[in-house]
Amino acid sequence: MTTTQTYSERITEEVTQWPGVEAGPGRRGEFAFKVGRHEIGHLHGDHAAHFFFAKDVWAELVEEGRVTHHPVFPDKRGPAARRIESEDDVLDVIRLMRLNYDRFTQPA
Repeated sequence: MTTTQTYSERITEEVTQWPGVEAGPGRRGEFAFKVGRHEIGHLHGDHAAHFFFAKDVWAELVEEGRVTHHPVFPDKRGPAARRIESEDDVLDVIRLMRLNYDRFTQPA
């Protein structure tokens, strides 16, 4: 019998393979991914991912339609949200987390 992974399980399986990434429940019911003291993103079940990006990166991602404004911070540049509704969304959420991962792990 084969089991199908949920979107959040697929994202978690991939992202936690990266060196130094820890994952677990956050303070507000989210499932957070961290490297060191930096959060690279978090999930709200299988339907949404939230991130915080540098303002210039955030602007580019919004323009590309990859993220939208974060529902808690609708007027701020940096906090971002991404719906998860398809396999393509899962892959892009992983890529978005990788952007933050690389930002926090690459030498300046």
